[in-house]
Amino acid sequence: MSMGLPSSRRGGRRAPMAEINVTPLVDVMLVLLIIFMVTAPLLVTGVPIKLPESRAKALDQDQKPTILSIDGEGALFVNDEPVPMDQLPERLVDLRNRLDPSEQLFLRADASLDYGSVMQVMGELNRAGLDRVALVTTGMGGTGSSTARSSGEE
Repeated sequence: MSMGLPSSRRGGRRAPMAEINVTPLVDVMLVLLIIFMVTAPLLVTGVPIKLPESRAKALDQDQKPTILSIDGEGALFVNDEPVPMDQLPERLVDLRNRLDPSEQLFLRADASLDYGSVMQVMGELNRAGLDRVALVTTGMGGTGSSTARSSGEE
C-alpha cells in the first residue's frame, strides 16, 4: 500500500534523491559577501590621510599610479613605503628614471598640513624633473571618493 514514497524499497535499493539542499551554499555566499564588503574599503588606501575637499572631477586612469603621500605628522611615503625627508631627492630621481614620461605621479597630503610642507615636497618633485603631478582630494561633502587635479603639462 505504499505509494512510491522515497523511503520505500524496491528490490533492496533506495530511490535516488533528486533534491539539492542549497541552504549551506547560500550561507557561505552571504558570509563571503559580508567579508568582501567589510574589507574592500580598507584596501583603497594604505596610509591614513584626511584629504582636502575639491569640486574637481576625477581623472580617468588605466594603470595603477605612483602615489607620494604625506601624513598628518609630515612623514613621507612612496607607494605606502616610508621615505625619510633627507632621502627624498635621491628617491625621486630614481623614481623619475623608472617612470614612463607620460605617467603621472599622485600627491596625497593630509588636510591638516601647512602649505609650506606640501610646497617643500612639490619643490623636490620639480627639482627631480617630475612635473606631471596630480593632487588627490576628496569630493565635496566628504563622500570618500577621491579626485585628482593635474598640475603638470598635458
